[in-house]
Amino acid sequence: MNREQELSIDFAACDGHGLCAELLPERIGLDEWGYPVLRDVAIPSVLVDHARRAAAACPVLALRLTSAARGARRSAPRR
Repeated sequence: MNREQELSIDFAACDGHGLCAELLPERIGLDEWGYPVLRDVAIPSVLVDHARRAAAACPVLALRLTSAARGARRSAPRR
């Protein structure tokens, strides 16, 4: 089964440091309070290393990179 990588944010844990948006601006923006907004949860293979760095750099480990089965049902990104 082919798997792709997806980003998720634990909004209860996020403190709005903004490092994720600095390290992965292709997929993460910031709202007016400095909290992350996912532009797309799917991560193409060319951005996987950047996504891993962004997840590892989160001071509260609120950003996660996970494998998801292709075609699996996804919830809409939270804003």
